[in-house]
Amino acid sequence: MELRNFFLFTIFLLQCSWVYAQSNTKIHEAKAPLFRDPIYDGAADPVMVWNREEKSWWMLYTQRRANVETPGVSYCYGNDIGIASSKDNGQTWAYRGALDLNIEKGRNTFWAPDIVYDKGTYHMFVVYIQGTYSYWGGSAQLAHYTSKNLWDWEFLNYLKTPESNIIDATIMQMPDRKWRIWYKGAGSVTMTGESEDLVNWTFENKPAIGKPEHEGPKAFAFAGHYWILTDEWRGMRVHRSEDTKRWLRQGMILDRASSRREDGPTGAHGDVVVVGAKAYIFYFTHPERKSHGDAPEDGRGNIPYGLRRSSIQVAELVYKDGTLICDRNKPFDFWLSDLKD
Repeated sequence: MELRNFFLFTIFLLQCSWVYAQSNTKIHEAKAPLFRDPIYDGAADPVMVWNREEKSWWMLYTQRRANVETPGVSYCYGNDIGIASSKDNGQTWAYRGALDLNIEKGRNTFWAPDIVYDKGTYHMFVVYIQGTYSYWGGSAQLAHYTSKNLWDWEFLNYLKTPESNIIDATIMQMPDRKWRIWYKGAGSVTMTGESEDLVNWTFENKPAIGKPEHEGPKAFAFAGHYWILTDEWRGMRVHRSEDTKRWLRQGMILDRASSRREDGPTGAHGDVVVVGAKAYIFYFTHPERKSHGDAPEDGRGNIPYGLRRSSIQVAELVYKDGTLICDRNKPFDFWLSDLKD
């Protein structure tokens, strides 16, 4: 009897310990905003990458010159690719500088990088525009760079796609080890191509995702499906696929402001990181605008600073009833685990 009582008492203590542990589990709350560029205050189009050399997470982003008083949309041109890093699993971020990517002389423009790692080498596909404009102009190309350490980049070539003036690449490796790329093509639709080595590509001459108009596709695998999110300038559209060939158009996420600081009016052009059973979406906002595109010029032809600046946010994506949802007002545990090679 005494042994039985001891056994039951031991179980009781273990249960109490489990309940106590569960009630005291710490939720790592994401800061809002997660990051603001301390130099130009115009961080946009973030992409996340695990730095294998530093053992830290890096955020690379379009470094818009939001606090520089310039005419029209000049602040969106002449940009570098900014760097922020986190050594504490995404809880805090330090600005580290900007990448040196210049291909030719002059002040040129870089937008919206995407980075993948393959066989000891980082591959970056980034928008390049020669020169700087005060209006939406210039001829955009996707430039391919490689690096061993994320700091020093070698320019390889431009993607030879069937069409010109393309932006916003997203790359994903498939189960057969081939790579697929999606990007914004003519008519603001998503085009696609395939490669075995990230250097030689074949492209399809029809849209992977057609109208309505959009940009900033982001492809990833999560919860047993393939997904592409596209930026419709009023939030992000969800598309689901079983084979990355046929895409089912679903609902919207990030299409209304949350109660978090700087998290409005909607979320734009971002990245997704899948960590175990969790998926986090990183995106940017224009927190002082009434809508994403609401940026009228003043009497001098300048867009006011409050309407130029942008912030980086993070939220959790949840798989529910065959689609993805994102409730940014709901607390979630945010922790970017270290990656193992």
